[in-house]
Amino acid sequence: MIKNVLSDIGGVGIYGVISICLFFAVFTGAVLFSLLMTKQTVKTISALPLEDGEKIPASKGVAHE
Repeated sequence: MIKNVLSDIGGVGIYGVISICLFFAVFTGAVLFSLLMTKQTVKTISALPLEDGEKIPASKGVAHE
């Protein structure tokens, strides 16, 4: 039944292409974001789960609220 429904929809093949392109764009963006981070930013982000609610003083280029 589902096979018949999908075959009646025109242009259903384009959804696969769009989903692959979207996945590739998000994956590439995440990889580039992680590669372009500074060491100080990585150090600050890695310490976030260990914080006890205390504010860590902001370093150069890293903003804390």
